[in-house]
Amino acid sequence: MTGNRRRLTVKTGTFALSNSPGDEIATAVPVGSGVLVCLTNDAAGVAALLHFERPDSKAAPGEAATQPASFADTGLALLFEEAERLGVASGRCKVRLVGAATVPAETGSDKVAKRNLLAARSALWRRGVFLDGEDVGGTRARRATVTVEGGRLVVELDDASEYRSPTEATKAPLR
Repeated sequence: MTGNRRRLTVKTGTFALSNSPGDEIATAVPVGSGVLVCLTNDAAGVAALLHFERPDSKAAPGEAATQPASFADTGLALLFEEAERLGVASGRCKVRLVGAATVPAETGSDKVAKRNLLAARSALWRRGVFLDGEDVGGTRARRATVTVEGGRLVVELDDASEYRSPTEATKAPLR
């Protein structure tokens, strides 16, 4: 997807937001049991990715103070605050979720994934934001890239031999 685009990357526990039409935002590492929140608004020309790994900041308030994007509640609040600074109303965003996989090599990742997904959905619902799509669950980590211009989201399974390229992330049951 890169071509002439500037590529911003999102590591676990961080987010990136851009209103430069030539930018794309991509995951720096695969998203396993964590959740990637993709926010776009074509009218405002804004796109963002947030990669959080834990559902609730109340369990680690010290860490949440220094690393708010690591948690669903504080990360989403920060993401929407920054988007609103660019003139994007939260109710006018297209929001898609990626990740929440049960990663076989990670003990307990099934419970973490389910809690992360529930936390994301709950935080979005409390803000009055409805999901436009999700590519979640299963047993495979994913990578994702979103373009600012057009808000195109591409999701790839981490194994290079299998590839998914939905224009819109599609609903998949949590397994």
